Amino acid sequence: MSHPVTGKVTSADGTPIVFGRSGTGPAVILVHGAFTDRTHPTLRGVAEALGSWFTVFNYDRRGRGESGDTQPYAVEREIEDLAALIETAGGPAMVFGGSSGAALALAAAPKLAIAKLAVWEPPYHVDDSAPSLPYDFASQLEDLVKRGRRAEAIELFMVVAAEVPVEAVAAMRVQPSWPRLEEIAHTLAYEAAVLGPGNALPAEVLASIAQPVLVLTGGDSPRWMAEAGRAVAETVPRTVHRILEGQTHNVAPESLAPELLEFFTIA
Repeated sequence: MSHPVTGKVTSADGTPIVFGRSGTGPAVILVHGAFTDRTHPTLRGVAEALGSWFTVFNYDRRGRGESGDTQPYAVEREIEDLAALIETAGGPAMVFGGSSGAALALAAAPKLAIAKLAVWEPPYHVDDSAPSLPYDFASQLEDLVKRGRRAEAIELFMVVAAEVPVEAVAAMRVQPSWPRLEEIAHTLAYEAAVLGPGNALPAEVLASIAQPVLVLTGGDSPRWMAEAGRAVAETVPRTVHRILEGQTHNVAPESLAPELLEFFTIA
């Protein structure tokens, strides 16, 4: 597949949103999760795999990569970003969202011209097996960043929300990739805002989604993520739920892409 062509669209509030466009065919838009942008290996792998059948738009969410970050942040602005991309793509588009990007895509589905939606492990907390988050989690993350304590914001998010051991985070802090994480630490509060207080399942929103939805979860992911996927599948009216055996939250693109290809191509 040829190298993605870089493009830019202006969102409703004037924020530039940068994307890579590759392939030919109906439009598919990829929505990434926390700590990532359009350069993430999973998204790049999925874009490459789907490019023979679809025109794939792999974009930097606001505050990440080359996209802008107009303040103040609001989840509605991110939905407007996705709306602008759908318009650039030429109308109704298929959408894939991963992790917190899945939650964003699900929130957008009742409002936007999305033809089909596929999601990977939206991290809602639906039972006691999920980690316990403070109600003001987004505010805590935002406050740490405002005080210049970006590393602490990353650690808080990783340990409390992603269940990464403290020792593992300490090891990450000496890696060459850590400064890049600090650059986007301010967007962790955005992720918390997308999920809402306590990462509660937005049952009313999910029940209002009219589009076909594919819910994917990993067979080796934590139990609470599997339960979240099951809850989404039981709440959205038109849903297919599949479990990818051997996969964790950090899903391999070679496992993910065939599922998306099948779902996006069936009538």
